[in-house]
Amino acid sequence: MTYSTPRRRRVRQVRRLATAATRSAMWRGGVVVPATWWDGHPNFGDDLTPWLLPDYGIAPVHRVPSKARLAGVGSILEFLPEHFDGAIWGSGLMYGKPHPLPDATVLAVRGHLTRDLIGAPADVALGDPGILVARRARRPKPRWDVALVPHGHHRSHEPFMSMADAAGLRVHVVNVHQPAARVVREIAAAEAVITTSLHGLVTADAYGIPATWTMLEPPLSGGAFKFRDYESVMTPGSSRFTEFDESRGLEGMMAGASAAPRAEVERSCDDLERAIGRLADVLPDLPRFPGGAFRVLAGRG
Repeated sequence: MTYSTPRRRRVRQVRRLATAATRSAMWRGGVVVPATWWDGHPNFGDDLTPWLLPDYGIAPVHRVPSKARLAGVGSILEFLPEHFDGAIWGSGLMYGKPHPLPDATVLAVRGHLTRDLIGAPADVALGDPGILVARRARRPKPRWDVALVPHGHHRSHEPFMSMADAAGLRVHVVNVHQPAARVVREIAAAEAVITTSLHGLVTADAYGIPATWTMLEPPLSGGAFKFRDYESVMTPGSSRFTEFDESRGLEGMMAGASAAPRAEVERSCDDLERAIGRLADVLPDLPRFPGGAFRVLAGRG
């Protein structure tokens, strides 16, 4: 049975709601929202929407973009119809092309580039919600000197993966196809990060871990746009991109690693939390938890 069959999707929905019920905020006036994020295959970055939101009293139930009221984490805005009139929280574009969404309530977007290309207000909150993971889970005791975080498309890239064999260093390769909680713990347990996954970089920044990102073959859809969009907020005017060169080795690649300025991280976290706190105001008809969960699951909410 594949990951994206209707039955598997429904099982995931029920499990997510059961997990949401363990968060105390859900029992203090929590709401249920039809939301959209990429759910076509397992990937921790896409798993962040249902993992993070219950701590803010919001249980998201996955819907296709045309039936969603909230757009969550990820490069998903091109999937929204032009008449989308729900809320956007920290989402981004995949490609650097205009995609106006005049009817949407923009609570937050990933970066300055997305903000300008969708025509969002200049004062909208900025940042990828993945930056909130450190407010969701404590950093564990460090276990590795370096974490390699290849995007799912790059796990078979032999030169990149071979850096895990660097002599004298404890190197861990993170599998991004695991659930968010596990991947976040693994990245947070490293002293430094090299990544081709945007949310590998975001997670490192959340915990103040020096990181660098690179690009490999096959190229990701949208190229470097999502990284540049995110870094326009975290490291404005500079980038932690390092050109991949097999001859540099692990230590050579690590020369470009640095931590995002803590003030920028905390500012983005605060702005994103304030933004999601407005959801019930901009979507006042959302059903209450837990009874509303059954309505939304049945497609009536």
